[in-house]
Amino acid sequence: MPVAALVLALTAAFVHALWNLLLAQARDTEAATAVALLVAIVAFAPVAALAWDAEAAVWPYLVATGVFELAYFALLAAAYRRSELSLVYPLARGTAPVLVLGLGAIVGFGASWLQGAGVVLVGVGVVLVRGLGRGADVSGVGVALAIAGCIAAYTLIDKRGLRHAGPITYLELSMVGPGLVYAGAVVATKGRARVGAELKPPIVAAGLAVFGAYALVLAALQRASAASVAAVRETSVVIAAVLAGRVLAERVSPARLAGAVLVAGGVALLSL
Repeated sequence: MPVAALVLALTAAFVHALWNLLLAQARDTEAATAVALLVAIVAFAPVAALAWDAEAAVWPYLVATGVFELAYFALLAAAYRRSELSLVYPLARGTAPVLVLGLGAIVGFGASWLQGAGVVLVGVGVVLVRGLGRGADVSGVGVALAIAGCIAAYTLIDKRGLRHAGPITYLELSMVGPGLVYAGAVVATKGRARVGAELKPPIVAAGLAVFGAYALVLAALQRASAASVAAVRETSVVIAAVLAGRVLAERVSPARLAGAVLVAGGVALLSL
């Protein structure tokens, strides 16, 4: 893997973990998520317009993926309000590829022994991240797994939808509907003042990072194989766990950190 691609993929992993951290530390995670989505949509609309590439056949996929993305953002904001980043992020990001692999097997795609080993590593890592004691956050685990299901669903949809649109155009269009609906719902339930209160530099940065992480991945893919880039990207699971301990002062035990490392390693194997 070329050094330039490695740096870009690692940066993408950090930026992805960063925007999740910024939302998790917000006072009102739902309002902050609404602001971040609106910032992302508005800021990158000109970029999508300049790089416009979409066929009429893409719209059914955009509608389908929009439903799951809306659920994803709603669940993510709710999860960060009640649970720890070091729990939610590794479980959601780590379990999603396993679900994608499982659904792929159902429709006829085979799995290699290497991917099987990856599933085992993810499974062990998930147990360590969750914790074995009675104090384990069961509801947080449940929401994280629901988030993983949304990620797996829109990933499979997007794989087909991207045949009919360029990546930048597709990403912008796929976020417009969910972003506007989610923001509208938050404004309706919490009021404009609550949402406006989260219009702060960290949340604006989170919105820009949503697209920035994806742009960095695209740049890395221009320089290296998709498998190697996907594997390196999974370091975001470990980065998020470390940031949660250092920035959010979460009690990230050695077992949870080890679990995050195993999840990242397992997903890396799944991507090869």
